[in-house]
Order: sequence, then structure tokens, then C-alpha cells
Amino acid sequence: MKPENTIKAIDLGCGTGEQTSILTEKFTGSTFLGIDSSAEMLEKSKKYENENLHFKLQTIEEAVPSDQKWDLIFSNAALQWTDDHETLFPKIIGSLSPGGQLAIQMPVQNENILNQILMQMVDEEPYASQLNHFKRDSPVLSMDDYAQILFDNGVQDIEIFQKVYPIIADDYEDLYTFISGTALLPYLERLEGEQKENFISEFKSRIVQRFTKYPAIYAFKRILMYGCKKY
Repeated sequence: MKPENTIKAIDLGCGTGEQTSILTEKFTGSTFLGIDSSAEMLEKSKKYENENLHFKLQTIEEAVPSDQKWDLIFSNAALQWTDDHETLFPKIIGSLSPGGQLAIQMPVQNENILNQILMQMVDEEPYASQLNHFKRDSPVLSMDDYAQILFDNGVQDIEIFQKVYPIIADDYEDLYTFISGTALLPYLERLEGEQKENFISEFKSRIVQRFTKYPAIYAFKRILMYGCKKY
């Protein structure tokens, strides 16, 4: 990669831009672009903008591929919301400059207990019908799959590992709050009134059944991957 003071970097799914801003402080003189599909999130990013850091309302799928090549592409807890990683990841890698670095982190949704409870419920009645059979399966692949994709698309010095981020909850409400603003949100948005209240009540009941001792530890799993594009 180029010297740290000359790189061009993009944050895929930057949210409020706070973490993007922290990185710009470590790479002074470099130029950073943060993209996100949420106008509400990007509204909060304006306070971080400067001559070396800009933000843009754009989906990840729109951002790659493009004519622009990046020395650093990174993404923190965003790519789990994009579909078809078998197609998307080669496009992301294709947007790297020779020698450019890739750094990605995502929750391993299928292996996380609260996500498992959610997937069980949306397959059951009456919730399946109330949701019009809406179900968003996680697009996150296995470590073997990502290793193969990175290797096939010219990434070297590959590091892929899974890490547990322990969440300590004082009660079941803490655990519900943790998922209610992320994976649970698209389901709650499709329910109203009594149906929504019943869904939330049943979800909390199943948390209580699964976590019987407090404070409880929730082993929240994430997959992390790093690599460098061949010259």
C-alpha cells in the first residue's frame, strides 16, 4: 500500500461517520469517503466532514464496482445487510488498487442465539402469515467460502477468523434491546398494533427461556477478514 499520508480509503456502510473519522486521524493527509444508504445516519456525519473526509448517500452495491480504485476498503458491521456475497465480494476486491488492503467485520448472524430465536419465530404461525412470509436469511458465508473468494480474486496475506464479543446483560430486556434496533427491526416494521405487541412479548418470553441466569453472557460472534490485493 502507498505511504500512509497518501492513501485513498472508503468506508462501506459508515453509519454516523464516527469510526471513519477516527481512522482519518490515524492516516493524516489521506482522503477518506464514507458511504451509507441511510440519510438519517449521514445527517449525523456532517460534523466530521473536512477537506480529507467526505460522506455520500449511496448503497454498497452502487459504490462497487466503479472507476475509482481504493488503497483501503473497510467495512464495520454493514455487509451483513447486503445480499449475494458470492457476487458482491469480487466486485469489492476489484475496486482495490494493486497492493490495496481489505478489512471487513460482520456479525455471524446464523450462529448468534438471538438471531436463531428470531428465525425460528418467523417460520412459525401466526407470525409467518402476519409477516406475509417475509424472511431475510443471513447472507454471511463461512470462513472457508470467504477464504476461497479472496484467494480466487487475487488477495494475499489472507487472515480470516471468528471472534466472540461478550455482551453482559443484567436482564432479558438488555438482550432484547441489543437486537431490537438491528436484525429485529425489519420484522417489527411489518407488524402493527396487537400483532406487533404479541410478537415482541413472545420474543422476550423465548429470551427468558434461553437465558435463565443473570447477569447473562451473550457470546456475540463476528467474522473478521483482512488481506492485500496482489500487485
